[in-house]
Amino acid sequence: MLYSASDKKELRKHFSAVRNSARSDAADSAIAESVLADEHIRNADTVLLYASFGSEADTWLIAEQLLSSGKNVAFPLCHKDGIMSFHLVNQLSELSEGHYGIREPDSASPQPLLSGNTVCIVPGLAFTPDGGRLGYGGGFYDRFLSAHPHIYTIALAYDACITGSLPVMQHDIKVDSIVTEERKVQCNG
Repeated sequence: MLYSASDKKELRKHFSAVRNSARSDAADSAIAESVLADEHIRNADTVLLYASFGSEADTWLIAEQLLSSGKNVAFPLCHKDGIMSFHLVNQLSELSEGHYGIREPDSASPQPLLSGNTVCIVPGLAFTPDGGRLGYGGGFYDRFLSAHPHIYTIALAYDACITGSLPVMQHDIKVDSIVTEERKVQCNG
């Protein structure tokens, strides 16, 4: 089935409302606990995290735990050319408010070495059980992940945001797994 840009816009609006009503501190705690117990996270040399904003699944609990355990943690910086880079932080106070009020690292902060043991925590509005993702339309994560296919990806989502199908284009990168407050979905990607 072919989807138009207006279809994706309507789906984004719909799943934004679903996510707003699904969000809770209890759900965020359950997601964080499951992510921190994940073997890919435990074995990671570096974890690339998004700076949660609005009704996104909370990444701050995860970041605090990873930093206190000595893991390398990096956050994204989106550039005007549509490219995204990740920069290491030693503490969350190093992040400052950037575009759209989203906290981001300083561009002068070092970039991590990316390896087969790097894990990227991916944001999104909705996901399919096979790893399809409805993002925000900027393509930043798709471009970054297509350039780094060896990175293992974990999406954070509320269970209500898992759906049977989404408009997935050829350039859309599927995630390897999805963690919700109720379950972990291993995707076939």
